[in-house]
Amino acid sequence: MLNILVTGAAGLLGGEVCKRLADQGHRVTALVHRNPEVRANDGAAVSVTRLAGDVSKPQLGWTDSEFETVAEAHDLLIHCAATVRFDLEESDYQAVNVDGVRNALSLAEAGGMDFLHVSTAYVCGTRDGAILEADPLPEGGFANGYEASKAAGERLVRASGTRWAIARPSIVVGEHASGRIRQFDTTYAAFKLIAEGRVRHMPAREGATLDLVPLDHVVGGITAIAADMEKAASGTFHLVSGQPLPVERFTGVIGSYEQFHEPELVPPERFDPTMLPALERRLFKRVAGLYASYFQRDPHFDDAAFRAFAGEPCPETGEAFISRLIDYCIADGFLPEA
Repeated sequence: MLNILVTGAAGLLGGEVCKRLADQGHRVTALVHRNPEVRANDGAAVSVTRLAGDVSKPQLGWTDSEFETVAEAHDLLIHCAATVRFDLEESDYQAVNVDGVRNALSLAEAGGMDFLHVSTAYVCGTRDGAILEADPLPEGGFANGYEASKAAGERLVRASGTRWAIARPSIVVGEHASGRIRQFDTTYAAFKLIAEGRVRHMPAREGATLDLVPLDHVVGGITAIAADMEKAASGTFHLVSGQPLPVERFTGVIGSYEQFHEPELVPPERFDPTMLPALERRLFKRVAGLYASYFQRDPHFDDAAFRAFAGEPCPETGEAFISRLIDYCIADGFLPEA
């Protein structure tokens, strides 16, 4: 069993990773910052050691003695900490998603820890077609500061002196069988505006697809990699559905519910947000528009390396899965009943 430090442990992904690792018998230390609670996806508190720290600060804000003690006490650092918002200033991304990686790597290097970095499949930028795990990182062409900062963080990991591996989830949504998700943020906020008809138009390119991956597949992948870092060393692994879902099929499922509105998909060259009604225009600018680029891409993420490593393909993520996600949102009160 391993002594594992998980950064970003209060987050959706980090909390469930802590739960899964603890259940497997590992000794888990959960690094928390502003939110001290570590919860699994079902909302239950996770029984692990908690440690306060700030990845954006050198030595995570600790004294030399504290830094040395933590470094020497752990075998593996799983770096989940990141800001996943799309509307921040470049300095915010730099502090958390770039400098945060640098500071976490310094801790791992000081203790001779292995380093498992949680990135995103969308470091590919706006490229379409086959996206291989071994493809080189692009220098540009990113849709937002989040993607660019995650690519910059990956470069630091690859250049480090640690034994490392990189896990790249795509768009993380609820659990496969139940649709359950602990917190409705990021893409769910835009989804709610669209489903409830407050944003009725979205720029969407013909042929665009979404790669929506269940949370439990991602967590299973991260913990599988963590369990065999010797085998995973220097590997990049896509934790994705690998089943590109056409945008019109995704919105079609939304429209199949009588209480919801199927948005009008407008070719990007014809979409003018200034022509939207005032309230829709504001909501599009503040929330839905931040995710508009994902309605205009067609990446086909290949996960051959992960499947060869773990033998675990992602289960189906077609319309039936989207319905389960929506049903859970309704049952939990996030979306209205008919």
